Amino acid sequence: MKIKLNEKDIQISDDLTLNELCLTYKPKADIKIYNGAVCDEDVNLKENDHVMLIKRGEIPSPEELEAVMTARHTPGIHEKLKQSCVGIAGLGGLGSSVAIALARVGVGKLILVDFDVVEPSNLNRQQYFVDQLGMFKTEALKENLSRINPYVNVNFFTEKIDKENINGFFSDAKVLIEAFDRPDQKAMLLDSAKNKYIVAASGLAGYGTCDNISINKLGKKVYVVGDFKTGAAPGCGLMAPRVGVVAHMQANLTMQLLLD
Repeated sequence: MKIKLNEKDIQISDDLTLNELCLTYKPKADIKIYNGAVCDEDVNLKENDHVMLIKRGEIPSPEELEAVMTARHTPGIHEKLKQSCVGIAGLGGLGSSVAIALARVGVGKLILVDFDVVEPSNLNRQQYFVDQLGMFKTEALKENLSRINPYVNVNFFTEKIDKENINGFFSDAKVLIEAFDRPDQKAMLLDSAKNKYIVAASGLAGYGTCDNISINKLGKKVYVVGDFKTGAAPGCGLMAPRVGVVAHMQANLTMQLLLD
């Protein structure tokens, strides 16, 4: 029968077990991933099973690296995500965190748009490094994403978004992440990109409870994540933990829309 071993098709006997497969093909493997989950038990293999055998500390070939990165996904999920395209408008605390989350799960194409540079005040919550200060956020984030997942196609535009150019930037995107700071920018995006699924955010400042962060659906294609009231103000700044919660909720919702 045929199975996938480290994302390559192989033929095995009908009565082979997972442990026997490991002994035959990679006896020094430390981790066995069976159909998306780590498996410490011996199981009987079936037609079209997906198995990944990993040795800790070993640097895989480029082909195996992509397979290793996606081995924890349910079979079939990676193929669908790899064909998907997501646009991210604004690369601050939300946008940079969403981009990294989507790159890690293997979304095939990301379109990044921002006109700003990395500043010292960004480092408390945004996904950049000290040695990237002064770089355009588009260039710095693409550099960071390539170190995480070199198989993601990253297109970026170092420009300010307005109602005239927004649809040109994101024409290929199925889902558009709104990650702006200012209310007027948020309103512009919601008004200008009506044909896209939009995942926006509102109310994410401070360090208080996350229990009141939720997702509201506005119309057919617009979703807003946040508590809808806690904005940045004196004594209530933007901080990495709560910004990160909202960003990852945006990323998770985006995956749901892509896989639906």
